[in-house]
Amino acid sequence: MALTVAELMSKMPKAFLPEKAPGLDAVIQFKFSGAEAGDWFATMKDGKCTTEKGTHPSPKMTLTADSADYVKIFTGELDGMQAFMAGKLKLAGDLNLAMKLLTMFKIR
Repeated sequence: MALTVAELMSKMPKAFLPEKAPGLDAVIQFKFSGAEAGDWFATMKDGKCTTEKGTHPSPKMTLTADSADYVKIFTGELDGMQAFMAGKLKLAGDLNLAMKLLTMFKIR
């Protein structure tokens, strides 16, 4: 059974690898469209990651994607760079943070 966005967002804190993000203090805003449309944000600070439903007032980066595509990217079924190049994934803000995103989490 496929993961839902809510399940994926709830798993992000446990999948976070603080050793891959030393000193990181950032908020990433997620804007999902499609079957599971909604806004979420992840806060990474002091070696921890938390996720919340809603909109953050000052994220360092915003990631916009169809909810199904994001789940596929996070589970490794869809390459994030290919999704970005195909316009399925839109990024705004700190693009260096986007490049590190997939290495900061243990996928699967």
